[in-house]
Amino acid sequence: MEDQAPQQTAAQKERPDGNLFRSYNYVGTKETVAYLFNDWSNSFNINGFKDRFIWDVVKIDFGISAIVNLFTGAWDVINDIFISAVVDNTRTRLGKFRPYLILMQIPLSLIGLLYWFLPYFFPNTAGTYIPKLIFFFLFNVITETAGTFTGIAKSGYMSTITPNPNERVRLITLAELLTGYMGEDMPSFILGILYDFVTTGRWNVRLRSIFLFMGAGCAVVSSAFTFWFFLVSKERVPQTLERPELKQGFLAIVKNYPVLLMALSEFFGNFSLGMAERDYWIDVHGADTMINSSLALAGLVSGPVGSISYAFVSPLRRRFSSKALWVGADVYGDMVCLCFFLAGIINNNYKKLKPMLVVYGFREVFAKLLFGVNKVINADLWNEAMDYCEWKSGYRMEATTGVAKSLVLKLQNVIKNSVFQIMMKKIGYVQGLKIGTQSEKTKRWEFILCAIMPTITGALGIIPKLFWPINRKKRAQMYYELAERRNSILSEYLAGLEQSP
Repeated sequence: MEDQAPQQTAAQKERPDGNLFRSYNYVGTKETVAYLFNDWSNSFNINGFKDRFIWDVVKIDFGISAIVNLFTGAWDVINDIFISAVVDNTRTRLGKFRPYLILMQIPLSLIGLLYWFLPYFFPNTAGTYIPKLIFFFLFNVITETAGTFTGIAKSGYMSTITPNPNERVRLITLAELLTGYMGEDMPSFILGILYDFVTTGRWNVRLRSIFLFMGAGCAVVSSAFTFWFFLVSKERVPQTLERPELKQGFLAIVKNYPVLLMALSEFFGNFSLGMAERDYWIDVHGADTMINSSLALAGLVSGPVGSISYAFVSPLRRRFSSKALWVGADVYGDMVCLCFFLAGIINNNYKKLKPMLVVYGFREVFAKLLFGVNKVINADLWNEAMDYCEWKSGYRMEATTGVAKSLVLKLQNVIKNSVFQIMMKKIGYVQGLKIGTQSEKTKRWEFILCAIMPTITGALGIIPKLFWPINRKKRAQMYYELAERRNSILSEYLAGLEQSP
């Protein structure tokens, strides 16, 4: 069978060296291409402008938005528990995750398009207009519920398309490397230029039309490629025939040390509080074409550095442990952010356009030096933690374990989002104000909130990383034993098919 694990040689059985799958690939060319386009489509959006859309186009009052976030966030936590149990207990011919991904992708995408029609449904209305607020609340609840199915399923699915840890790293590296050349940042760049043309009066078009065109267009393209990937890909890590209990998934986060450490790292790191850097550039320096072009130029210069950084992944993985790379990339990124902040705060440089553009360019280049390592290591360690759960417990509960890990994070986000809305009022941000005319106090705080506040408030996330337990020897033993166990499960399943009438 194509998806069956390769047979082990006598030498491999005698000495599990971690290279059990090195010469065997499960994912074919067509599926690999679909994987790459799916990864690209995840970033092909204008989400960086979503706050501007809500603040200045839809105009939802900050205080009311904070209350809506509390309710929808609480509902998100509740439905996650039940939906994850449903997903983890699913056993179909399509697999465990694919039924939800295939059947719900198109309906969810169509519902999501309504988001960009909000200013057309409620044109020229105040931030406290009740019908608009009711629609906004219901829309968030509905999309959150439907999105939970696909979000949970997709998170677990990505760890099951291949049982080969080496191939998994190859796919992650290839996707991150190639999709950077496929224009995933282009929508934000184009919208930045259009935003400038409209807000400066050089183009007599309403902002709501620009957001509808770009937002809906990106959503359609992104959904199409994602749906294609779900159709042509497969689940290849066999699930146990017995359906695990809900409590097993929640206990896994405590009983399985790697998952616990990742959860704690994300918990401490998720105290990070700040605002989008794009809002700093818009409100402090204005929505200017030169700024957008300069930021894009910095991206073009740093882009090749980020691509080259993927060449460091293999030699660094051979030289250093996953823990060392995980911690090192974190510390390095924090130092780069600190330097950017200091350069901006000294002599109030953050208000001076040319110096900040130069500093931004240097920051992007230095940040990209470990970009590839950070991307690959973070993605692969979660998959490795899921394999560790299977190794120790004998079953996989990607959905429930993922939800258990994220529940506290979501509760944090509910509070953080509400605090952020209130904080924007406290720093004096005025909704709907002409671009570049916020107060000096507000501009200074916007720089602080985007440049250094996320680093300071999320710094404790590095501590759990120091205790990562999977070294090279344990990793080799784990994948050797998992290969034998999965072969046994597959043999048992095939024997059952032969005996069935």
